[in-house]
Amino acid sequence: MPANMLQGRHCLITGGGGSIGAASARLFQDEGAQVTLVDLVAPDAQALGLDGEVLCLAGDVTDPASTQGYIDAAVARFGPIDVLFSNAGNFGTVAPIADYPVETFDAVLAVHVRGAFLCAQAGVPRMRDGGSLIITSSVAGVTGDPGVYGYITAKHAQVGLMRVLAKELAPRGIRVNTLHPGPISNGFQQAVEDGFTAATGHDGTEFFNSIIPMGRHGTPEEVARAALYLASDMSAFATGTLHMVDGGMSI
Repeated sequence: MPANMLQGRHCLITGGGGSIGAASARLFQDEGAQVTLVDLVAPDAQALGLDGEVLCLAGDVTDPASTQGYIDAAVARFGPIDVLFSNAGNFGTVAPIADYPVETFDAVLAVHVRGAFLCAQAGVPRMRDGGSLIITSSVAGVTGDPGVYGYITAKHAQVGLMRVLAKELAPRGIRVNTLHPGPISNGFQQAVEDGFTAATGHDGTEFFNSIIPMGRHGTPEEVARAALYLASDMSAFATGTLHMVDGGMSI
């Protein structure tokens, strides 16, 4: 793998306080990037294992003014954006359609879909031509499971948003792709599996491992390496794609 694949590039990551955001930030920084991290509470760069100059911002991805604020602050610090990584997410709940709370459905779509849309709306005008826009979807963006109404609907919707952006931004050389992790060993996935266990009476972690052909959960670092591919010139002719990192779960 070439060294310093993101040398001097400005990479902005929402959901920067989570495991995938933090792992991506560390890898991007190792590859020479200047990194801006955004989360609902400003991430702690030192606690996340980041060295050197990192801009950590608080931002609500569902709010237009807050989104414009974090974009403006990032550009003021590091200049135009080269890699815009919309990675913020939440899960919601698992329930039959008759019982699924409407407010939960709205809250999940607000973070994943509205959040990615607002990130692009504010961020694209501040991106350099030839950059990369990445949206974290999920294996749930290509599959369906009973009761996961908010999360699965949102993850499918992100693919539609990506495809529209990919066509619009192609003349500027800006690539737009979705990243689709399968179950990852982190707190987010554990909460999902705890909910599955409570709803079904079956061990959620064992269940997910049983339906992944590779037989295990992935790691945040494995997803970060996939994000690096999409962020770097290694994917220079890839746009409009669904990049799976799911151990074969979607086969």
